[in-house]
This record gives sequence, C-alpha cells and structure tokens, in this order.
Amino acid sequence: MLKCRTLWRTLAPLARTSSTVCRQNARRAGLNNGRLPACVPAAHMSTAPAGGGRENQLYVLLVGATCVGGAIYAYRTVKGDSQRYQDRIDEISSRPLKTFTEEPATPTQSEPPAPSPAEPSPPAPDADPADPPSADEPVIEASPEEAAEPPVVEPEPSPPSEPTPAELTEPVAESEPPAAESAAAEPAEPQLEAVTESGDASPASHKVSSHTPYLLIGGGTASFAAARSIRARDPGARVLIVTDELVPPYMRPPLSKELWFSDDPSVTETLRFKQWNGKERSIYFQPPSFYINAEELGSAENGGVAVLTGKKVVHMDVRGNKIKLDDDTEISYDKCLIATGGVPRNLQVIERAGEEVMKRTTLFRKVEDFKSLDKVSRNVKSITIIGGGFLGSELACALGRRSTESDLEVIQMYPEKGNMGKVLPEYLSNWTTEKVKKEGVKIISEALVKSVVSKDDKLEIQLKDGRLVKTDHIVAAVGLEPNVDLAKSAGLEVDSDFGGFRVNAELQARSNIWVAGDAACFYDIRLGRRRVEHHDHAVVSGRLAGENMTGANKPYWHQSMFWSDLGPDVGYEAIGIVDSSLPTVGVFAKATAKDTPKAATEESGTGIRSESETEHTASSPVASSAPSPTGVQHKDEYGKGVIFYLRDKVVVGIILWNVFNRMPIARKIIKDGEEHADLNEVAKLFNIHDD
Repeated sequence: MLKCRTLWRTLAPLARTSSTVCRQNARRAGLNNGRLPACVPAAHMSTAPAGGGRENQLYVLLVGATCVGGAIYAYRTVKGDSQRYQDRIDEISSRPLKTFTEEPATPTQSEPPAPSPAEPSPPAPDADPADPPSADEPVIEASPEEAAEPPVVEPEPSPPSEPTPAELTEPVAESEPPAAESAAAEPAEPQLEAVTESGDASPASHKVSSHTPYLLIGGGTASFAAARSIRARDPGARVLIVTDELVPPYMRPPLSKELWFSDDPSVTETLRFKQWNGKERSIYFQPPSFYINAEELGSAENGGVAVLTGKKVVHMDVRGNKIKLDDDTEISYDKCLIATGGVPRNLQVIERAGEEVMKRTTLFRKVEDFKSLDKVSRNVKSITIIGGGFLGSELACALGRRSTESDLEVIQMYPEKGNMGKVLPEYLSNWTTEKVKKEGVKIISEALVKSVVSKDDKLEIQLKDGRLVKTDHIVAAVGLEPNVDLAKSAGLEVDSDFGGFRVNAELQARSNIWVAGDAACFYDIRLGRRRVEHHDHAVVSGRLAGENMTGANKPYWHQSMFWSDLGPDVGYEAIGIVDSSLPTVGVFAKATAKDTPKAATEESGTGIRSESETEHTASSPVASSAPSPTGVQHKDEYGKGVIFYLRDKVVVGIILWNVFNRMPIARKIIKDGEEHADLNEVAKLFNIHDD
C-alpha cells in the first residue's frame, strides 16, 4: 500500500499536467477547425491529430501503469489474506482436541484474539458446508452483531454429581432428555456465570444464556410446579429457575415436621426422612439428574429445566422483558413467573436488641435454618419459641419430643390464651394446649414481649406484665411477609390489605408476567380477595400459572387446603377461611386407632397429604347413617371431628380434626356456598361416626 501511494504521488502531477495540456490543445484545435473549410480531408486529421498525440499517449500510459500496479497489489493482498484465514481456521479447529486430550482435568480455553476490521469473520470450525443440517435439527441464523464476533469454543462441562435417591412428590409426566451437548456452530451469546445445583460455585467456564423463553423467579414449590406444567404442555420448552438459595427446589413442610422425628443422626446432611407411614423420601422434589446444566439450556435440543442457584433478582424491567441479578448480569425472557414466596417476620424488639441477640435468634424458613436450629438444639440448655401459630406449634412439639431424650428446656410463648388461638375455637385451642404440654413443652400464654437483652451469656425476655424468661436461644415464628421487593422496579401493584402482588383470575400481574404461591394475592370468587401461604396452594397455583404461560388461559378457582401435625398422633386439615373470630360449629366423635396422621399416611401412601387430595373432586358424597351427637362433645372426646366456620350463616371454612382423606367433600361444601339449617347433618357427609 505504501509503495502504491509513493508511485501515485510521483505520477499524479504528471497526469494532471497532461490532462490540462490535452484540454487546452483540444480547445485550441476546436477553434482552428472552425476556421477551416468544411471540406477538410479526413486524412489530414489522422496525420496531425488535434491536441497533440505525444501528450495523450503519455497520459494513457501513466493511468494504465497505475491500474496494473493496483491490480497486482490487490491480487497479492487477497492471496495473503486467504492464507492467513486458512491458518486461523486450522488453529481454531485444533484447539478443542488439544485441550480435552491433554488437560481433561482443567478444561479451560482462552478465547482467540479478535480479528482486525479488514479480516472477514471466520465461520465456526466444525460447520462443514458439505454437511447441511438435518430436518430434525433447528437451523439458527446469526444476527449481524453475532456474526461479527469470533466463535467461542467452550469445553464440555463436568458431569453432575451423583443424584441423591429421592421419592418424587408427584409422578413425572414426561421423561426428561439428557442434557444436549453444546453446538460450536451456534453463534456466541453474552454469557453469565452459573452456580451448580449443589450450591458450590461452578468453574468460570460454566455460562448461562442471556435469554430464556420461560423464566421462573424463586426456587420453591410454586416454581417447580410451574416448570413441570410448562414441560408437560410444551415438551421442548426451555425453563430457567433462578433462586437465591444454594439448593434445587424442595418442599418446606418436612422442615418443621417429619425431619425432627428422624432417627438418622446425619439427617441434616441427607435431608431424608421417614414419613408417618414408614416410607423414606427426600425433601427435594427431584434428584439433581432431573435438571440440565444452566449453561446447556440454550442449546439443549429437547429443552429442559435448569436451576441457577445462589443468584438473587434485584431489578425487573417489564418493558424490556429482562431482569438483573445481584452481580449486575442481565437475562431476558419471553414469559416470566414471580414465585418469590415470603420472608419470616421478626419482632421489632429483637431487631432493636443488638447484634448479640440477633445472632442467637432463628427466623425459621429454609434448609439452612433447619440445619442451624438442629445444631443449636444439641448444644444449648433452653430454647424459647415465640409464636403460637402453625410453625411455632409444630416446632414446639418437635423440639419438645426431643427434650424427653435430652436435658433441653423448650418454652413456647404467645399472646393468645391457647395454642393456635387465632385459628381454633377457644375450647379446642385449650385442648390443643394441653396436648402440646404433654409433648414436653412449657407454655407461657398471654405473653407480650417488651424487650430482649443479652446478659450473662443468657437472653432475658422481659414481658409487658413483668414476667422474665431466661433462655439460650430464640426462635421467632410470628408470621410471613410476602416478598414483593421486585414490585417497585417492575411497577407491579401490591395489595394494601393482604400484601403480595395483585393478580387477575388467571394469576397474571401483566400480559407476560404471572405470580403464584405465597406472593400472589388473588381473587376468590367465593371468599373474596385472598393470599394463602400453604403447600397445596403453591402446588396448584404454580401448576395453573405454568399452564397459562403456555396459553391455557384458565382461571384459578381451586380452594386450596392446608394441614398441620402436632406430632404423629394429632393432625388436622383445613380449607377456606379459618379464623377464630368467626362463629363456629363443631361436631366431634370418639377417635379410634386409625384416626391419626400416622394411620392416614399409611392408608394414602404419602406424607404430603395434599398430594392425594388435590386432584380429587367430590360430586355426590354419601352421608353416614350413624346417629350424630348434638352439640360439642366433652373435652376428653375431641379425638376427631369437623369444625365449621360461618359468615352470614354460610360455611366459609372447615377444619377436619384427625379426619383425613375427606377434603373433596369440604371443598364442595364451600364451593356451593349454601346456608345449612343443621350442620350436624352436614357433618354426616364426613362419616366421622363410623368406626
């Protein structure tokens, strides 16, 4: 190029001078010709050409030499570029083989240097033009921006760890394909770091695509139910679950129930437990082999479900259809589910008490909380549980049972008069309180906490009535706050009365955003706007949201149920609005050996009782022919029964006390919404008087 420029600078003045001389000669010749006679012989022009022949010949010679020189340079440049291009292709093609064969233990690959602007972008090394893609394989064309980037050849990820055998919570409707290998011919996309399902940070080479068709925010029950529902309706769907926890989706109920009754000393590591029916299972919905690696999701031929653990979504752009993680990386989506669940509430007096008190306080919600509390219970002398609801009572009974085997003091305090005082009618709450005491729990009722301080290696809880309680550790079980952190950045509406994201009948917050589980505030056509915090609701709402994300457009009409066990001998199931401030009518009968949670699970074959009842419906229940007692029975006979909760003489809630596998009947009663003159006759539908 430099030689050409030098040659041109030398010849250009001559060319311009020759051109000027030619124009002047031509003009002069034209004037002279105008004075010649019209009959000038043509031969005279050939012997004396107008404008002078030598100057024109020199001009043509110079221009021709310049063109020949440029052509020679272009030929040599193209030939050199072709040779460099071929050398580059050979180098790229040889890299994967050399890396995998020589260093299989450390599969790292440095990216090739970016080509200069003059160089064309080489195709992927294994894209052979002679081998067109088969009809079964999708052809992915690169955008102009992607085509300008050099191909990124990534090493194959290490195989996942051996899955922990686990009994599945729900039967798998579809068989998950093995993770597809990455196709080097596909254009490179912006990449993000991933975290493995075991919770450990993956190698830097593990990447996840910056776009996913289905994005599920949250790693709980609702997200997993939605993922399975999406895959059932769209077998080739690519689903990405993003969770801030370090483990794949799992069920939460056993964390406060069966895990505490396990005889396995390593239960905190295996997270496997025996159900009341004796069968063993894991808390995880699926083993790790069910999921594909997040970095392979974009190229998986048959799609799949991937879990990105240890990542929190901190910002949501609903207009741009993308989210931002806590490491400032972004992922775009086509359709999104928000299933962020909730966070445990804490008492303000504990939050203001200082760091030392907070260190010795557990807010029970996750696997890590179970492991931590289990360790604490084996190393301290006293644990105080603040809260008399579902979680507080379950943990009190679980730790109380353990206290009989060790020198552990278990205290449960709450502001109500009796256990489960906000849910159960007073007479049943008092009976339950006595039952909890028999489990080894010390009850402090009508307790309002005034202050908590750390003193002499103890926590001192000062109550407003002057009582003082000294303990080693506190478990705050005072409710759940729906996690709506994304509402502000996403511009989504939060219900001012119940909390949670307000959604329509199809669980939609926006046209391509759905909400399910604890974080959803939905409209119940029978009971009004509600927000439910139970396993069954998470399963059913997650499943419906997944169906609607694939175009089902179904309304949420399900009446979810919930259950609680106070050990293996006392359990209840409930549906609708169960509030002790409502009028109630209870019908009870004497319990038998089969009227316990343990016996119920032995009969149904599952420890998560909602699984056996969610799909069933009650069309025409048959009432029992046995005579029914009148009114509420004596306190010693609260072995089993039905409690009806009324609003305007209509049943809006039902608790089945040690009565199991009858939830479809209760669901139909609430769905009908009729007034009943005699609820004793309605109680016959549950056959509680049959032996």
